[in-house]
Amino acid sequence: MVRCHFSFCGILLRMISKGFRQASLLGTVFLVLLGLSPNSAAQSSESPDTRPVEFVMKNVTYHYSEPVAVHIVQLQGELVPTRAASIVVFDDKNSFDLRLAHAEISISCNALAQVLNENVFSSPDAPIRKLGIASKNNQLVVTGKFHLRGDVPFETTGTLSADRDGKIRLHAEQVKAAHLPVKGLLDLLGIDLARLINTNKVHGVTVDKDDLVLDPEQILPPPHIQGKVTAVRIQGNDIVQIFGQPQASNFAAKQSGNYMAFRHSDMRFGKLTMHDADLIMIDMDPRDPFDFFLDHYQEQLVAGYSKSTLEYGLRVYTRDYNKLRNRSSNSRNR
Repeated sequence: MVRCHFSFCGILLRMISKGFRQASLLGTVFLVLLGLSPNSAAQSSESPDTRPVEFVMKNVTYHYSEPVAVHIVQLQGELVPTRAASIVVFDDKNSFDLRLAHAEISISCNALAQVLNENVFSSPDAPIRKLGIASKNNQLVVTGKFHLRGDVPFETTGTLSADRDGKIRLHAEQVKAAHLPVKGLLDLLGIDLARLINTNKVHGVTVDKDDLVLDPEQILPPPHIQGKVTAVRIQGNDIVQIFGQPQASNFAAKQSGNYMAFRHSDMRFGKLTMHDADLIMIDMDPRDPFDFFLDHYQEQLVAGYSKSTLEYGLRVYTRDYNKLRNRSSNSRNR
């Protein structure tokens, strides 16, 4: 149920009666959905629904930052509020985690290296610096400098596999320090292992004998994912990760093209809250992946248009982030 001030409703009704069709996307959302209401003290006293929001994605390029993105081939899961008695807030990436039931997500070697450099090995006393990652002959080649040993350059070549606990293991088959072969990764490190994996300095990466172990739940920026890797492979210059197991059903399966779909529970975006969510953001150009950047989702919405359903749902046809006219200025202003 929507409650609003009489004057505001009067303005909106006059806009309708005059055939005003140029209203902003968010104004249109307010008009067509009974499930949306402005965030103000005058709202319904009903308690918010803080259960997870069901979530589905298909063929989406998801940006964590301007240069760092992952390709989500398919995904089924939930958006889980991170704070007690709170709901998912699109404008706050720390307000929710993404719990994966099943997903296929690929990340380029370059993007993974940038994430590790910026999000894992960024502190001044991090043991490794200037990490680089590349694929070669279906193996992963990791280079960098071991800071705690005077920036000694190292290179390790190995194969990827999924651990039983859902992490990604890089088994080092060849290790070089200062361009010379060494017996193993721990010989290269030459320090107490507990010091290397001190979580005050490094999170998401550990060393197990000659292997590097990566935890996707910790190495990526927010919104953080919750899910276990069940398979991993190298495909060209990408690392493809499979999370969980295929699901029996997909509530948005009838939707064509590329999309992000949300169902049930409450979620907030901008000044509006959607109760018992029924929202699908649809790629306006299905010829390539849906390019989405949460930091700029409002610009993407405004550049598109919306339609309501008979069940009070909302279908938002959304412009790709990489096709926004003002994208370059957005990037410079961040």
